Amino acid sequence: MITRDTHAFLDFAHATAPDFGPATARAAFLVAPDGFALAEQSAADNRYMADAAAFDASRASAQHRELQRALSQVLPTVCFAGDPLTPDALFPNNVFATAAGRYVVGRMRHPVRQREATRADIRNFFGGVLDYAEIDLSTQPHPCELTGALVIDRARGLGFAGLSERCDEAGARLMHEALGLRATLLFDLAPGEYHTNVVLAVLAGRAALICPNGFADPAAVAAIEALYAPHALLLSPDEHAAFAGNAISLSGDAVWMSAHAGRALRASSRAALAAAGFELRTVELDAIEAGGGSLRCCVGEIY
Repeated sequence: MITRDTHAFLDFAHATAPDFGPATARAAFLVAPDGFALAEQSAADNRYMADAAAFDASRASAQHRELQRALSQVLPTVCFAGDPLTPDALFPNNVFATAAGRYVVGRMRHPVRQREATRADIRNFFGGVLDYAEIDLSTQPHPCELTGALVIDRARGLGFAGLSERCDEAGARLMHEALGLRATLLFDLAPGEYHTNVVLAVLAGRAALICPNGFADPAAVAAIEALYAPHALLLSPDEHAAFAGNAISLSGDAVWMSAHAGRALRASSRAALAAAGFELRTVELDAIEAGGGSLRCCVGEIY
């Protein structure tokens, strides 16, 4: 099922067992922020990006290394070299995604990011080292920026695809099919939002962080909130702006977000995460956040 009908999706999702696959990844991959700088093309539709003067490549590199060190305490975390010709490559989850036995290459909207999809080393890692089958969406015309545009409940095989200039309906359908999902809910992001994973996080299949202001349709917010109740957290505008929605669970007992996002969390949000069984873990990423993304954007998942 792939639909905009929130009632039909919710009926289907409520009846879906958490037996689609592991709720969290078995490993993670990163791409180093080598040559980290303002990408003018990406800035055209990413309001979170800072001005060029705010980019500090050395600080971003140090913070990224600390991110790898922190995540490696939880699961194997590999890091590929960056490339100054692809300044956004430190957000690889938009370009490469995995499911059991396969990897998907996304179609990026901007040419500066389309270069990332041609990397032979990352393709060879998935195809040669892991022996995953390739599904290459990068050469077809519809934007589909993978787990930037598509938030996935891996336990139940459910997708949440926010449509914007970075993902259209045809692109969402291609991702739904490539990842073999059971059902995907389509909805429009609010004007000015570029990726779903900035306004929504599904945590280990049992909780959700939702930024209502990031959705154009309140019905989509209500459906997701109902699906993950009582562990659906509606984040405030301040929490949203601090990237608290750009979070990820890499194990069943913790949620990761940037230190800036963690500091912005209200006491009620912290308590709700604890009630859902999640310890909050953070990493300082302010230099990286100048690039318009935060912790979840940096993490590619290997299933």
